[in-house]
Amino acid sequence: MRRIDRPRQLAWQVFRGSDALRDGLLTFEQLRGENWKSLGYDLFADSRLEHDHELRCRALALVLPERAYFAGPSAAYLFGVAHAASFADRAHLVVPAGARLNQRQHAAVHRMLLADDEVETHRGFPVTRPSRTCWDLALWLDLVPAVMIIDALLRAKLVTAEELGELARARFGRHGSARAAKAFGLADGRAESPQETRLRLGLVRNGLPRPEPQFPVPVGGRVLHPDLAWPEYKVAIEYDGEWHDSPDQFHLDRKRLNLLVADGWIVLHVTSRRLRTDFPGVLREVKTALTSRGWRP
Repeated sequence: MRRIDRPRQLAWQVFRGSDALRDGLLTFEQLRGENWKSLGYDLFADSRLEHDHELRCRALALVLPERAYFAGPSAAYLFGVAHAASFADRAHLVVPAGARLNQRQHAAVHRMLLADDEVETHRGFPVTRPSRTCWDLALWLDLVPAVMIIDALLRAKLVTAEELGELARARFGRHGSARAAKAFGLADGRAESPQETRLRLGLVRNGLPRPEPQFPVPVGGRVLHPDLAWPEYKVAIEYDGEWHDSPDQFHLDRKRLNLLVADGWIVLHVTSRRLRTDFPGVLREVKTALTSRGWRP
């Protein structure tokens, strides 16, 4: 199909196709061309826009019914948690019962009415507030992905552990309260990456004592912060993600961790590959190290 120029009014925009046709900005044939990306029923965007979850939300925002809000992973993404959702994921919406929304293929719709103190407007988007977002994450997602996102919201100081504890107590006995309390109890805002959270939860859920993320260890005139630590046993774990491929960073890390070893710490290294493919082996190594320092199951 022959490429055409984009009308100025639609360049870098998200829009309803019916509006563009009605206003004479595009023909039906042009709307189906490579300049535009379909984002759902009657929803389109300039194809040059980044295909991320925010683009999905921008499109749905054009057709939201009254008192509808982005929630759960979508709200977390809009609050800045990049790993909470992707372009391929459906947007999570809380919509009042009876409200119509012809976007089922692109939205996970949860029917309920939220209180005014549970919602806000953030960067122009109607969203659930961070504490409510955490509650929904715990109820809608599996435990590990929910805690991975809650950790990030805690780290960004968008919500506090005290607020989550109060919320769990206030809603004790309600549907989902046990799931929420468990997720909130496992969350820790000191985690520096979602995969560190995944590693921490994997260890704890397999019976190991709870480690301290980024625990400060004074050594050699410096204060080091291993990714996970059991200070009582002087055992630490460093998670080596993909960014550790940098040679300079690799040598700096090894020099830093040698200080811990010289101070009597056992330092174990877990790579992203081992976390994905050999977690049982990782678990055995950590158990052996803790046992050698006096821990007993």
